[in-house]
Amino acid sequence: MVKTRIALFIGACLLAGQAAAATPALVGNPQAGQAKTVVCGACHGADGNSLAPTFPKLAGQHEKYLLKQLHDVKSGARVIAVMAGQLDALTEQDLADIAAYFASQTSTPGSAKEELVALGESIYRAGIRERGIAACAACHSPSGKGNGPAKFPMLSGQHAEYLASSLRAWRSEERKNDGDTRIMRDVAAHLTDKELDAVASYASGLH
Repeated sequence: MVKTRIALFIGACLLAGQAAAATPALVGNPQAGQAKTVVCGACHGADGNSLAPTFPKLAGQHEKYLLKQLHDVKSGARVIAVMAGQLDALTEQDLADIAAYFASQTSTPGSAKEELVALGESIYRAGIRERGIAACAACHSPSGKGNGPAKFPMLSGQHAEYLASSLRAWRSEERKNDGDTRIMRDVAAHLTDKELDAVASYASGLH
């Protein structure tokens, strides 16, 4: 059962990449997007490098991933209270331009807590086989750079506090916009608080 769960997880990663590659995308304009991100900058920083650890860095994130999240927030598939209604008046081109702008920026580096590195690295790189937890690196890459075509986000440099809160939201199913694959919900469901915090810290420090 455990091996089957891990195999299905990895298979879902591969299928997501194939499906994403086959879907044509609207072309975003980074220059146009900059002018449309003034409101975004209040929480995420003018260049996408948020100073508050509770708000995610968007700088350097994969464009397709950003666009998917914007679509999900606008449609209600992903509920973020502070963003309620903010995207309602934006067109598809507006969203594409915003995603293109933030993707074109350079993310600032993160850091990992030394006391959490060993546990975090073990989970990130190897998972926990006996509990059916697949390695984070399978979808997010060994360096934490993610997988753009598959819409798997870059974790490297992201605020550890934000990553941990996201994992908790996946675990409680407060967040569930990973679709029918349930990739993130199934992984987070089997992580303890200590493991969750450790892997979030480790991923933040990757570069």
